[in-house]
Amino acid sequence: MAEPFLYDTGERSKYGCLGHEVQIEHIKAYVCRPSFFTDRAVIVIHDVFGWQFPDIRYIVDLIAGHGYITICPDFFKGTDPWKTTDHWADFADWMKKHDPVKVDKEADVVLKYLKEQCGSKKIGVVGFSWGGMAVHHLMLKNPQLAAGVSLYGIIRDSEERYNLLNPTFFIFGEKDHTIAYDQITLLEEKLKQYCKVAYKIKVYPGQVHGFAQLKPEDMKPQDKPYIEEARRDMIDWINTFI
Repeated sequence: MAEPFLYDTGERSKYGCLGHEVQIEHIKAYVCRPSFFTDRAVIVIHDVFGWQFPDIRYIVDLIAGHGYITICPDFFKGTDPWKTTDHWADFADWMKKHDPVKVDKEADVVLKYLKEQCGSKKIGVVGFSWGGMAVHHLMLKNPQLAAGVSLYGIIRDSEERYNLLNPTFFIFGEKDHTIAYDQITLLEEKLKQYCKVAYKIKVYPGQVHGFAQLKPEDMKPQDKPYIEEARRDMIDWINTFI
């Protein structure tokens, strides 16, 4: 199996987080809040590197800075995330034990926490890679989520994958060799045919898998404009529907 992450995830700069960790029933989570009260919230679903990966915590803080209670739960429930030292030949077996379409129970726990403990009335979800697949799944299953953004994650083998319950934005990189372009084309054709809510698909030129969650100091100069554009688009979608 080819390695999907073309950026070297082992050479990332450190990040001083702005939020804090909490325990929610059986799940640990990283939370960041804006400096003022808000009843709007966003759940961030991590990629294969888990809820403690610096890039994902940067994204949590970034979204919180736009006025949302933002939370990244450990959807792996304490099991090991994928590590940069692991062998990609073992990735398929690892994925069988970490299925991104089996996140419903954990999502319900986090939604309950946001509503009962944080006073959240409108909640969205954003996910990257593994988390992007989880977002796609949740936007088909959970009407409590007002809007979703799925970044380079796509459910390929489900007849239900086009019946979205609420507005969903799909972000892809043009050179993502983990997602064939015909899969994106099929998704767009079928959503146009079957989807009854707002949706959007956008492909960013020259970008590989994982591009949109890089911290500024880890961006390549030629990619920076597209990364920043994807983040603006993500926030605009959230602002529109949450």
